[in-house]
Amino acid sequence: MANIKIKAKIKDGVIKVKALVKHEMTTYNQAEKKTGDRNNANFITHITASVNERIIYEASTSQFLSKNPIFKFKFKGAKKGDIISMTYTDKKGNTKTDTGKIK
Repeated sequence: MANIKIKAKIKDGVIKVKALVKHEMTTYNQAEKKTGDRNNANFITHITASVNERIIYEASTSQFLSKNPIFKFKFKGAKKGDIISMTYTDKKGNTKTDTGKIK
């Protein structure tokens, strides 16, 4: 099962991307309530998207994103059929990458 579901559509040279990232996004408070230890918190800290090895989106994030966040952005400079790759890193150092095709 994919951890990142990517939809990318091109219209008039502009690519609109919508990506659903499946992640529990456990905050410090939630971890403390559940396990008694704030160090068990785990949330996405960094996410990048690239096409043809060119970074088109990059963000540092915090515990304040919702569970299974959706990222939306637009960019130019790609064509139909190109592959968009998205990678996230969470607080525990886990990294996940998934790809989608621009339609």
